[in-house]
Amino acid sequence: MPTARLSPGGIALQRPSARIVAACAVHMKAVRRNLSNQSRTPTSGLRAALILLSMATACGDNLASSDARPRDGAESDAHIETIPTVISTIPMNAGSHAINASVRATFSEAMDRTSINTSTFKLTVGPAATPIAGTVSYTSSQATFRPLVNLPINSTFVATITTAARSSFGLPLATDKTWTFTTATALATDEPVDLGSAGNFVLLAKSGISTVPTSMITGDIGVSPIDATAITGFSLSADATNVFATSTQVTGHVYAANYAVPTPTNLTTAIGDMENAFTDAAGRAPNVTELGAGNIGGLTLAPGVYKWSSGLLIPTNLTLSGPATAVWIFQIAQDLTISANTSVTLSGGAVPKNVFWQISGRLTVDTGGHLEGNVLAQTATTLNAGASLNGRLLAQTAVTINASTIVRPAP
Repeated sequence: MPTARLSPGGIALQRPSARIVAACAVHMKAVRRNLSNQSRTPTSGLRAALILLSMATACGDNLASSDARPRDGAESDAHIETIPTVISTIPMNAGSHAINASVRATFSEAMDRTSINTSTFKLTVGPAATPIAGTVSYTSSQATFRPLVNLPINSTFVATITTAARSSFGLPLATDKTWTFTTATALATDEPVDLGSAGNFVLLAKSGISTVPTSMITGDIGVSPIDATAITGFSLSADATNVFATSTQVTGHVYAANYAVPTPTNLTTAIGDMENAFTDAAGRAPNVTELGAGNIGGLTLAPGVYKWSSGLLIPTNLTLSGPATAVWIFQIAQDLTISANTSVTLSGGAVPKNVFWQISGRLTVDTGGHLEGNVLAQTATTLNAGASLNGRLLAQTAVTINASTIVRPAP
C-alpha cells in the first residue's frame, strides 16, 4: 500500500507507486535534457524550469537520483537507490557454529561482486584478532567466507564486512557489519557448491563449445565472452528474437554473448557465478588428501572433500556411495583423466547434482567413459568419442565433445 507523506502545507499526499515513479523519471530525464538545451534563452529556460518543477512536485521526492546508473553501466531510466545493509548472517550473532562450516551474510540488495572479497569480508579469532585465511565468494545477494582449514574448537570469532562493500549502484554500507560466534566440536555436513546462475546450463564455456556430430545434450548451453562463432558442429538455427538459437543436438536453448538482450548480461552473470563456484570448491577444507597417490580406480568413496596436489587418474570403475543429501568435492591441482570404457557411478541414493570436480588442469573422459557430477574446470574439458556425462561441464576455456551424451542433473 502506498505510504503517506506531508506536503509543505501539511496536506497528506500519497507516495507514488513504483510504476508512476518509473514513468515520471523517464519524463523528467527528457525535461532535464530540454532544460539543458533550451536554457540559452531566458524565455525557453524559464518554461523548461517550470515544467521540471511541476513534474518534481507531482512525482514526489523519490526521483532525486533518477539519472544515476548501475555500476555495470546498464541503462536504467528509474530506480530508487538505498544504502545496502546486511539483513541476516550464518551463524547469527552470538551463535554457535560447526568448525568446518562457512560464514555467510545476506544483503538487502544486489551488491557489486568485485567489492565482496577477502579485504572486505574478514574473519578473526581470539583477543588478538588473529586473521583466518579463507576464500570469499558472492552470488544471489549472499557473500560466503569459507575458511581454508577447519576452525579451532571452542573459540570465539568476529566476522566483519567493511564499508568498502558496495551495492550494484556503488553505495557502501553505512557502517561496518560485525558479529561474533563460537565454534562447537561438531562437524557439519559438507554443503553443496553454489553454482548460482551457472547451474542453469549443462555446458558453459568462455572460449568455445565444439562437437563432432552427433551428440545428444539435454539442457541449455552457452558461451561468453566469446560469440556464437565459437559454437561449432551444432548447425545452429537462430530464434526470431535472436535471444537464443536451437540445434537438433540440443534439447534446450543455445546462448552466446552476441545474441540479443538480455542474453549478454545473463551470460556475464553466469560466467561470474561459475568462477565463484570454482573458488568455493577449491577453498573447502579437505577430509582426505593424496588418496591413492593420484590413482583411485576400483575404489568406493564415502562423501567428503578429497584433495590431490597432482593429477588424478581413474583407470577402472569408481563408485561414490552415500545418501541423496551426501556431497562429494574433488580438488585436483592438475588434470583429471578417466580411461576408456571406465565409469564413475553413484550408489546408495547419491545424486549427481551433489558431486563436484574442481579441476585446475584439463578434464579428459576417454572413449566410452562415463562421469557423474558437476565439472568446474579452469582450463579445457574434452569428452572423446561416445563418452557421456550426467552433470555439467563448466569450463573457463573450451569444451570439446565427440558424439557425446550429456544430461543436466535433476534439481
